Amino acid sequence: MRLIILSLALAVNLGVQAQEIKAVQIYSQDELLTLIDKNEHLARVVLDNCQLVEDIEARAQTLKIPAYQFLWGDMLAWGVCVDKDPELGVTYMNMAAEQGMPAALEQLGRYYAQGKLVQQNKEQAVILLREAASLGNQKAQIQLVELFIDGYGSPYDFEDAYHWLYNAITDDAATHKKIAKCLAELTKLMHPKAVRKARRPLDS
Repeated sequence: MRLIILSLALAVNLGVQAQEIKAVQIYSQDELLTLIDKNEHLARVVLDNCQLVEDIEARAQTLKIPAYQFLWGDMLAWGVCVDKDPELGVTYMNMAAEQGMPAALEQLGRYYAQGKLVQQNKEQAVILLREAASLGNQKAQIQLVELFIDGYGSPYDFEDAYHWLYNAITDDAATHKKIAKCLAELTKLMHPKAVRKARRPLDS
């Protein structure tokens, strides 16, 4: 009887261990992009007990998938589940940005605007944020207009920036208020005719 009880206890223990070490599935492209958009990608890697580090690195380094290059770069930059290496991290973020990934362009633009990880360079920030904004990244659109209001960038780009932000859609009250403020400030820097033209529908 004692042997049976011990056997059952061992079986239960092995079952618990098997659950604890259950393999985590690698994120799909859409799932990872959603995590990045919500800024939950690093937290998810930690939540998954860092089990996917090798898979993430392979998809970034060998397969050169932009979303994974961005994720791997962010992990390296901030030392999440890997040894911290900001320089290599920014390199991978640049790789994702060069492939046209809006989130990578926006984050790098924000870093250049703030002087985070890289030396502050508002002109470079405008270039990166404009590209991300043209691809529909709302965060980049707001930041780009904020830089224009602060005196950076070219007036030739005001109409496009106004156009994108004027057509932005959000259900977040704070973001909606920020957009309205940005448009009001940018209007002061533009010719009335340019403002009217910028208020056309997005696909016109």
